[in-house]
Amino acid sequence: MTDAASDDRVVGRVVKAHGLRGELVVEPRTDHVDARFTPGVVLSVRGRRVSGAGQLTVIAARRHGERLLVTVEEITDRDTAEALRTAELTAPPLAEEPDDPDEFHDHQLEGLAVVLADDTPVGTVTDVLHGAGGELLAVRRPEGGEVLIPFVAAIVTQVDVPGGRLVLDPPEGLLED
Repeated sequence: MTDAASDDRVVGRVVKAHGLRGELVVEPRTDHVDARFTPGVVLSVRGRRVSGAGQLTVIAARRHGERLLVTVEEITDRDTAEALRTAELTAPPLAEEPDDPDEFHDHQLEGLAVVLADDTPVGTVTDVLHGAGGELLAVRRPEGGEVLIPFVAAIVTQVDVPGGRLVLDPPEGLLED
């Protein structure tokens, strides 16, 4: 039997606590913010736990610039909220897939083999990192170690999810230690 939580998608990351009542400042990681952070939705916590609680029930969420202020049933004070700093919030997948063929969910990229145009192996995608400057692919090298690859069309020339591979045309020096 498979664990349903293993199919969960990251929908947000806790940045910090807000206020004395334990609101969470959350950086959304989903195109479906309203559906994922509506009252009554239960989110799983990955990375950190609050007193053994692995799930949080949304009471309210409101925009705060590019982030959200989220109130959950299980957290009622600032210290408990602060313990969740950097935790990822996850939820089961929605039924819909991206409309754009050049858009991918993180889970579709994780595990893909990374190769150069001549099929030289580079490694395996282990994570998709979302930052202010865009997305980076964390790639585990066959010889050990990790390299971060900017997820841009000029470098990632092909994403073949059904074929299980991603093709790179890296600039000079990107793959060097």
